Amino acid sequence: MVKEIETLIPHRNPFLYVDKLCTLSREEIIGTTTFSEANEFLTGSFPEFNYVPGVILIEAMAQCGGAGIKKLGLAEGLFGFANIEAANFYRGVQYGDIFKMVIKNIKVTDKYFKQSGTGFASDIPCMDLTWTCVKFQ
Repeated sequence: MVKEIETLIPHRNPFLYVDKLCTLSREEIIGTTTFSEANEFLTGSFPEFNYVPGVILIEAMAQCGGAGIKKLGLAEGLFGFANIEAANFYRGVQYGDIFKMVIKNIKVTDKYFKQSGTGFASDIPCMDLTWTCVKFQ
């Protein structure tokens, strides 16, 4: 599945944080990733708690949303963050947890898209996020 994601967004290991797109519709994108020993360079952030850094979870959500937009054929080109409107964290995500991302498409045009989503670990909400990406090229 990672090879498919690589055809949709430019990110590559060690900065690719989407393993699988599970379901796609114009309204909702659901994907997953698991942070593992392959992400060992991140473990210094909260070593005593074994938590994935929040900024990496934000990036994972945006990558999942962007990959879904591309797979659905809703936009073409290179997009990147323009705005993080809100990011709320409720609990940590540990290495080895499956991080499920449920993304809602708020507005999608050929120049930008706005999305919101909730991240889950063990089916428990751990964060929510609202962001906008703009077309760079």
